[in-house]
Amino acid sequence: MTTIVQALNVGKSYGTVLAISGISAEIVAGEVLCILGDNGAGKSTLIKILSGVHTPSEGVLKVYGEERTFESPRDALDAGIATVYQDLAVVPLMPVWRNFFLGSELRKGWGIFKRLDTAAMRRITKEQLSEMGISLRNVEQPIGTLSGGERQAVAIARAVYFGAQAIILDEPTSALGVKQASIVLTYIAKARDRGLGVVFITHNPNHAYPVGDRFLLLKLGKSIGYFAKKELTIEKMTALMAGSDEMTNLAQKLERKPGSRTTSKS
Repeated sequence: MTTIVQALNVGKSYGTVLAISGISAEIVAGEVLCILGDNGAGKSTLIKILSGVHTPSEGVLKVYGEERTFESPRDALDAGIATVYQDLAVVPLMPVWRNFFLGSELRKGWGIFKRLDTAAMRRITKEQLSEMGISLRNVEQPIGTLSGGERQAVAIARAVYFGAQAIILDEPTSALGVKQASIVLTYIAKARDRGLGVVFITHNPNHAYPVGDRFLLLKLGKSIGYFAKKELTIEKMTALMAGSDEMTNLAQKLERKPGSRTTSKS
């Protein structure tokens, strides 16, 4: 397995506020790295470092073994690291193919006769979606008419087409129902099987465990565990994230005491 990106003891401070500290993990070709944690765990800060939005205050990032400092998201993209955010940055009323090539449109002709190559973009969009197992009735339909899962799938296919070797997915299933979440997980597996390194950010162990190969668990800006799948069960993952002592105490507080049931007065 080829390690695409390696984070070694990465940390980020904003003035006197320490957002994350001492985090290490690897993005490996053909694997899914799941990063899990509740709100405030440090997931967003880590994403911003991996995607070039922020430079780390401490630690080292390596890309294919070479130490790198990303000054911008463009640097990360040029290194083959694409990030798909929750809002997807799509234009809902534009056709699927226009959104697929948004900002990277193909053109034909020369000089003043140069124009958009709409036929090629439609064809390529349809081919790329088909390769990912995405079957759309028509790439002319507005992307806003697609389901949340289908829009995520289009974003993944777009990143693959434009040369991504590692894809960071920011909570792609958080606003989806069970069926749509399963669609996204299927396409994550397809990207993995095509040899990409996938980073799946989530707070849901039930979404992470089936598709994940490695798991980084974060809490209050620090790693509470970095595991291969064989080292972890979903029960252990959930207990680590929630804190087994905290859950036991909560269960005891919420448990109904014998004879404590109240009746309503008419």
